[in-house]
Amino acid sequence: MIANPERFNAAIALFDAANAQDPNRDEGLPKELLYARRMTDMIGRFAPEASEIAQLAVRAQHIQRWTVPRSNYPLGKPGYFAWRTGLYRFHAETAGELMWQAGYDDAMIAAVKVAISKQDIKTNPDTQMLEDVSSLVFIEHYMLGFASQKADYSEEKWLGIIRKTWKKMSGGAHTFATSGGIKLPEELLPLILKAIAEG
Repeated sequence: MIANPERFNAAIALFDAANAQDPNRDEGLPKELLYARRMTDMIGRFAPEASEIAQLAVRAQHIQRWTVPRSNYPLGKPGYFAWRTGLYRFHAETAGELMWQAGYDDAMIAAVKVAISKQDIKTNPDTQMLEDVSSLVFIEHYMLGFASQKADYSEEKWLGIIRKTWKKMSGGAHTFATSGGIKLPEELLPLILKAIAEG
């Protein structure tokens, strides 16, 4: 239920205007704008009654991501995790500022920032919803492309990636993914089923 559709639509328009600046392209569109639209499409399919907080969070999850490149951080796992943490904070702050411009109050802004910054996964329903939707979008739209970039990965490494993605998801997202809710990449289907079966 959207409390104020005009305000909600204003925030979405601001998020999209920010993401439309992405110089990178995917299917002819700014990459992060396409990603944001895919996130909204997925939450509409998976959880059409999701909270306004969750709907805002999924649309803004990667907002202006290209402005914080991985190359700004050191190589290796510590650098990677520092980059990811920095991204969460940047996306949350950027979304919060745009929500304020759209007329949202501090409480709603704070709640969306909690979800975008991945706080309290498994206990905060809006954060878990964001995790579910982003995982479903990754599997349906990006896993196959990621696989082609990482063609040298062993089967065991791929099983590990799939298991990590699966572990982040709720039971409801598991059911949605395996009962036809998303289009599973056919080339990876044997690996996905093996990873799920083995836990």
